Amino acid sequence: MTTRTARSPRKLIAAVTLAAAAASLLSGCATAVSLDPGAAANDADCAYITVALPQTVAGLPKRDTDAQATGAWGSPASILLRCGVEVPGPTTLECTNVNGVDWIIDDTDAPNYTFTTYGRDPAVQVVVDSDVTLGSTALVDLEPAISNAPDAPFTACVGVDEVEIPDTTE
Repeated sequence: MTTRTARSPRKLIAAVTLAAAAASLLSGCATAVSLDPGAAANDADCAYITVALPQTVAGLPKRDTDAQATGAWGSPASILLRCGVEVPGPTTLECTNVNGVDWIIDDTDAPNYTFTTYGRDPAVQVVVDSDVTLGSTALVDLEPAISNAPDAPFTACVGVDEVEIPDTTE
């Protein structure tokens, strides 16, 4: 014969409360970062980029996002990526090359810096909170994935001293 003991209602309530609290904490950690997808997020090259995104960027862990062709790292999210943004044309903003990828740098929202690939279609935009990490570190870590977007021939960053202006006075 088996003897059963009645559970105390207090212990049962405590167990249910503890389980609910644990579930709440776990679901809080799984909250996806909300981003707007780029207009061309459904481009096949964005899919190649997205599946190649690293698990860590600048030492920050990858987060889930709620939009196609996006990525986020850090808690709170300090590095945001969107593939399929508008391909930029010529600009007076600074343009630099990091490991073979040309980037336009927009610092108008500093300490958040926006980096947009130049000469690649689809274009990729990366926003970095420079109070948390360096943009250059993030771009180096993202380069293997970004390189999955083909670069356009004869399109590259040039400096003011490299621009050739034809002489039209003759």
